[in-house]
Amino acid sequence: MADDPNHYDAIILGAGGAGLMCAGVAARRGRRTLVIDHADAPGKKILISGGGRCNFTNVHTAPDRFLSQNPHFAKSALSRYAPQDFIDLVDGYGIAWHEKTLGQLFCDGSARQIVDMLMTAATDAGAEIALGKSIRDVTHIDDGDRRFRVAFGLRTVTAASLVIATGGPSIPKIGATGFAYDLARQFRLKIVEPRPALVPLTLGGREVLFRELSGVSAEVTASCGKTSFREAALFTHRGLSGPAILQISSYWRSGQSVAIDFLPAANDDWLIEEKRARPRVGIRNALAARLPDRLAATLADRIGIDGELANVPDRKLSGAATRLSRWEFSPNGSEGFAKAEVTAGGIDTKELSSKPMESRRVPGLYAIGEAVDVTGWLGGYNFQWAWASGVAAGEAL
Repeated sequence: MADDPNHYDAIILGAGGAGLMCAGVAARRGRRTLVIDHADAPGKKILISGGGRCNFTNVHTAPDRFLSQNPHFAKSALSRYAPQDFIDLVDGYGIAWHEKTLGQLFCDGSARQIVDMLMTAATDAGAEIALGKSIRDVTHIDDGDRRFRVAFGLRTVTAASLVIATGGPSIPKIGATGFAYDLARQFRLKIVEPRPALVPLTLGGREVLFRELSGVSAEVTASCGKTSFREAALFTHRGLSGPAILQISSYWRSGQSVAIDFLPAANDDWLIEEKRARPRVGIRNALAARLPDRLAATLADRIGIDGELANVPDRKLSGAATRLSRWEFSPNGSEGFAKAEVTAGGIDTKELSSKPMESRRVPGLYAIGEAVDVTGWLGGYNFQWAWASGVAAGEAL
């Protein structure tokens, strides 16, 4: 069937990071590969990431920085394609980059360099890319090496293998949808309930007063359950955001509280020590020496301790310090998929073999990237999963 222009070794649905990576690897291995995407341009999520500079990986990538119902699933792909492998690829295309905090790597220039690199790698290897083409129908026909039929635009094509790389529904304004889940259900694959992750949290009720701090940020430790992150938190007109909140949001569930340590560098007795050192200072000024003024004023008002520290019993100061180290917020929700950087949940990893990313029940069907129930921390981890899962499937096609 080599002379049939409508037959391929592999059809990849989705021209995002995982799909393009998979296409490049498969095409270099001599597989006739077609990538289809309904968007008019590839890699739209890459283009808006990292403030337009693409936080393309994290040097601290490890399986424990990923959420999944099966925390072991990501180990295989991540171990076989490490951050340094992608760095070598970036270096090979002459793309300058730099490291920011916490192992995050960014382009010196534009995120478009990463998209162009992936597109060039795929097309130079012989992969075909069809953009702006809505998929009309996907059928499992299981006829020899024609296992799958895909109708899109004015064409109908067949392939021995089909790769689901269409991501999740986060950031719908760039065209993200739940198509991957619809397709997975068509093939009777189980889905772990998708939910927004790396997303701002909203506040209501008595906590709505904290919205008046919109624009104020501070380094905190945010905790939910046994998980905590020490990074910046930002108050918004709807609630809480910033890296610490985005991180903890992936672990938060409706009805749970989020604890904030507003002074993660302070010891338990810092207010008592402050009383000894500056007895005539009030709690508001004591806080203002360590936190932004507006935040200090709001916290002091809520604590309700008046007057000079010299006149406040140590017991009360100890209690205030404890509250400041574990200030409980009860979010009433999140800002949803519209503001979520990624989607948690997705195609159940129990349905897939972790080495090739292939369906256990439908031979030739693969799922990679954000479509799968593997979600990384903030800071380049989700892109590393896209690259690693894409390579794993590309090497198996």
